[in-house]
Amino acid sequence: MARWLPRSADLTRFCQKLNRVKTLEDDMMETSFNRCLSTIDLTLLGIGGMVGSGLYVLTGTVAKEIAGPAVIVSFIIAGFASLLAALCYAEFGARVPKTGSAYMFTYVSVGEIWAFLIGWNVLLEYMIGGAAVARAWSGYLDSIFNHKIKNFTETHVGTWQVPFLARYPDFLAAAVLLVATAFISFGAKVSSWLNHVFSAISMGVILFILIMGFILAQPKNWGAQEGGFAPYGLSGIMAGTATCFYAFVGFDVIAASSEEARNPQRAVPRAIAFSLGLATGAYILVSVVLTLMVPWHTLDPDSALADAFYRRGYAWAGFLVAAGSICAMNTVLLSNLFSLPRIVYAMAEDGLFFRVFSQVHPRTQVPVVGIVVFGLLMALLALVFDLEALVQFLSIGTLLAYTFVAASIIVLRFQQQKVDAPVPVADGRPSPEPCEGPSAGELKEYESFSDKLQLVDKDKSKEHREPGQLKAAFEPYLEFLSDFYPGEVVTVAVVTLMVSAICLCSILVFGNTHLHLPTWSYSLLLILFSLGFLLSLLLIWAHEQQRSTQTFQIPLVPLSPALSIVLNIYLMLKLSYMTWLRFAIWLLLGLLVYFGYGIWHSKENLQEPRPQRVSARYVVFPSGSLEERVQAVQPSSQPAAGLPDTNTEDCKR
Repeated sequence: MARWLPRSADLTRFCQKLNRVKTLEDDMMETSFNRCLSTIDLTLLGIGGMVGSGLYVLTGTVAKEIAGPAVIVSFIIAGFASLLAALCYAEFGARVPKTGSAYMFTYVSVGEIWAFLIGWNVLLEYMIGGAAVARAWSGYLDSIFNHKIKNFTETHVGTWQVPFLARYPDFLAAAVLLVATAFISFGAKVSSWLNHVFSAISMGVILFILIMGFILAQPKNWGAQEGGFAPYGLSGIMAGTATCFYAFVGFDVIAASSEEARNPQRAVPRAIAFSLGLATGAYILVSVVLTLMVPWHTLDPDSALADAFYRRGYAWAGFLVAAGSICAMNTVLLSNLFSLPRIVYAMAEDGLFFRVFSQVHPRTQVPVVGIVVFGLLMALLALVFDLEALVQFLSIGTLLAYTFVAASIIVLRFQQQKVDAPVPVADGRPSPEPCEGPSAGELKEYESFSDKLQLVDKDKSKEHREPGQLKAAFEPYLEFLSDFYPGEVVTVAVVTLMVSAICLCSILVFGNTHLHLPTWSYSLLLILFSLGFLLSLLLIWAHEQQRSTQTFQIPLVPLSPALSIVLNIYLMLKLSYMTWLRFAIWLLLGLLVYFGYGIWHSKENLQEPRPQRVSARYVVFPSGSLEERVQAVQPSSQPAAGLPDTNTEDCKR
């Protein structure tokens, strides 16, 4: 029976396959796409992804049912929380100007299986999100014509009562998705131009709403007679923050488009900052005028802005609001259809998804197969499925992607930078093959125990410390950590930080409600997990970071990404158990695809060198320094010339 059990070496090799990272090209600006997008193009794409139907629906819903006029504070806090995640995307988008967004960022820093699962979840997120917006677009247009489209469809086509299916087929939603798919397939420049048109109309309508809203504002609507500014208190503000946070989902379209930017190192960070700032300002100002125009408790959650103008005697303004809402939804549709095929392309190009989706049209320079296939799938979802039960699923995929991108920032900052210099040995000659180490290239044939040996004196190592090594000031207190390979302690600390954050947020969310913990144990667990989180953070900070580069870098690392991780995990745990159940089922399907196809066709798997036997000789000098010589050994297992058998030790990976 024991012979059927896997050996430890096989398990180690299997885990290494799951956690292998993507090897980037030397010239990351080389691409099969058309680098034609400017900073303005990327900024408008980001605004289009964030300022959608939420501006016209979400503001009224949160104001009436959750926070009251204090929805303004909720948007301010949510905007700051989104900024933490956006800065992580900005740094990665500038340093790794490749399409794929969170999938690519996770692949180059954390590992293959985690990257695949992130890409797999983002894929479903965009599909459901695009289909849901198309149905909302259809319903909003239908309401303008007194639901004549709905009545006609139910009368002439019929209805059905089937679980998970819509009451009637929404042909209008499917049609608008097909039209948008056709425009997206014409190329990035056409898509950008169309987005410019809809964004300009949407921003013009928002400007009209703000001007008219401040003219019609009545400060008494925030007075005590109407319930005050924060009728639901601090708990209502924080609950509103959790809902408003999802209004800013969409800036990742900028990172997904970085491979089509002319100058991604400058354009991506600027576009993310500009779009997030403008979107936050729009949400805050619209919330101000909405709650000042009419009392917050009288708002219509389904069409708050149009209803507010109607009640103040400006019914004609409702048509402008409706036009702005439809244009805003169009920009969200374009954003989803623009990003989704590019993420699928990145996964297919790496061999983790079906290769057919990596084809780029030679004239339009877009992944036309992915655009057409997933555009049709999105249209099918909008046509027949009831998406209301699945909309909550969107948030968990987004928050998981934000969490892994934040963790990837920490790992990347404390990794050693690639150096292409050859490794010298005792006699001054370069080694016959490059190896992995503090000054090694990207090949990994000799990654073994010898990699962890320091071949320089301690005094010299203090003069120049590589990223991931312990800072000199902490060495007297944490000397036992200096023996680890640079970056190993940081990786373990990041895992510990995430586990501590999960436990801490679980106690905060479920401690008093589901677990019914007594006060003493609740407080004790909070203190223990908070200490674990802080100690992990301090341990990461005690190591050297990569020096400043010419591209954008998020400030206050590791604090800023760590705060983003805690916030994202907290919001994920606030979701319903049914969302987690659907998420688990989708993850299982993704694992089937990965282990059935991706792990075998991965480019990194095909490029992996075959294991080689190496021999090493260690000579210890009286001074205590250590010198290592590594040579490749022929398969015949004969000793290498010039190395006596007595001093040769076979090292097998």
